[in-house]
Amino acid sequence: MPLALFDLDNTLLAGDSDYLWGQFLVERGLVDRDHYERENERFYRDYREGCLDIRAFLRFALAPLAAHPVPDLHAWREAFLTEKIDPIILGQARALVERHRAAGDLLLLITATNAFVTAPIAERFGIPHLIATEPEQADGRYTGEVAGTPAFREGKVQRLEAWLRQTGEGLAGSSFYSDSHNDIPLLQRVDHPVAVDPDPELRRHAEGLGWPVISLRPTARD
Repeated sequence: MPLALFDLDNTLLAGDSDYLWGQFLVERGLVDRDHYERENERFYRDYREGCLDIRAFLRFALAPLAAHPVPDLHAWREAFLTEKIDPIILGQARALVERHRAAGDLLLLITATNAFVTAPIAERFGIPHLIATEPEQADGRYTGEVAGTPAFREGKVQRLEAWLRQTGEGLAGSSFYSDSHNDIPLLQRVDHPVAVDPDPELRRHAEGLGWPVISLRPTARD
């Protein structure tokens, strides 16, 4: 059964769920507005430019999870999904996932964004398997730390390799769809890498290697 891998942010979504979760927290007054907006913008810029300090970012991004009880976090997350995520789920992305499902492929969402944010988004796409950065929990609360290896850049490859060992699956016939040059290490590992609305660096890389470049965004005629 071929494996179909999907990045999430700016690939299946017309936006970045991690960044939008931060904006949601700001809008709800759950974090200090000036500090959080400034740092959220800085880390997002570093991510796009390929110089993100993932550990520093995760200390920042996971701190709000540690500051509140889990039931409150879940209630806020439901509002976040309705307000911020549902409007940016791309119709063509849903169709792409469904084509792979109809072909009998094994569907897996693989994302650097933490599992607290992304697990319910995977459910919205009906994708049964998720590899995401895992927030650590202890005594029924989030600690603000990371459990294991963040699913970022080479970490995505490491996490996927561990998943393959655990499940007995393989990469024969595999596909991976991503928008970001940060995913080049994993794109190089699959049989069918596809650049989706790619950033400039990934576009250059994909075109140089003859990888398909597609768009899942609506056109002016849609």
